[in-house]
Amino acid sequence: MSSTADDLIKRIDGISKKDADLVRQAYDFAKDVHKGTARYSGEPYFNHVFETAKTIADFGMSPKTVIAGLLHDSIEDEGASKDEIRERFGEETLFLVNGVTKLGKIRFRGAERHVGSLQKLFLATSQDIRVVIIKLADRLHNMKTLSYIPEEKQKRIAMETMEVYAPIAHRLGMGRITGELQDLAFPYVDHMNYEKVKALAEPKRREKNYSLAKIHKILIKELKKEKIHNVVTDYRLKHLYSIYEKLKRKDFDIDRIYDISALRILVPTVSDCYRVLGVVHSLWRPLPGRIKDYIAVPQPNGYQSIHTTI
Repeated sequence: MSSTADDLIKRIDGISKKDADLVRQAYDFAKDVHKGTARYSGEPYFNHVFETAKTIADFGMSPKTVIAGLLHDSIEDEGASKDEIRERFGEETLFLVNGVTKLGKIRFRGAERHVGSLQKLFLATSQDIRVVIIKLADRLHNMKTLSYIPEEKQKRIAMETMEVYAPIAHRLGMGRITGELQDLAFPYVDHMNYEKVKALAEPKRREKNYSLAKIHKILIKELKKEKIHNVVTDYRLKHLYSIYEKLKRKDFDIDRIYDISALRILVPTVSDCYRVLGVVHSLWRPLPGRIKDYIAVPQPNGYQSIHTTI
């Protein structure tokens, strides 16, 4: 795993030399304060704050937010002084680190406390959205290493992730993170259904992945022909927990789920969206009743796009 300060800096778009130097200082500071501290997995604790900062950079956040990600456990876990962080990295960074520390004290205790936890998190969001984004990145890495945590804590942390963190990521329009958090929590929250869905979905996902690659190639060629430029495309397989949610509504019949795989096309303008839809339908037959226009009618979290099933 590559984990130098420069690896982190490369991920931050348009970073200035001054900010790059500050990231290096924060990297060295975090490495120093966490020296000799290990996680349950046995790996150095610093790896966790580095992975958190990396995720924040990949979200496209500012250098200050990435720095706060590197330092987010310095006060709480290692006893670094607030004054030192203020002096070296500024008042704004200290504010973000303090915000993350406060969020870390919120504990999910089941359905009764669920609403209260959400309200506290949203209160933090209204003060500064960056605090919640750092906390989501922190939770994402914690979930990736949940298997090393003592068993008695695993289910509580997974439930908290499913009931508090994933819905907040969804409200912020962070679909990929929502899906990742849900998939990481799913086997701990409901192991039996996790195994059942995995057995049903995996063969389909493998088959769809192959056909997606072919469709992608054909479509890119056609869009060039139609002179639709500045196109960004990617494709994804539906997250297991999301498949489970649909299976519950479809009597666990996997053949009734049409969006196990999806190809995404990002274009500069709204009119381009409709042009791309025309190209897609000229190449493949759309399924009746499966076109959803979220440009004309956006989803509650502001999401806008056109969905079609072919």
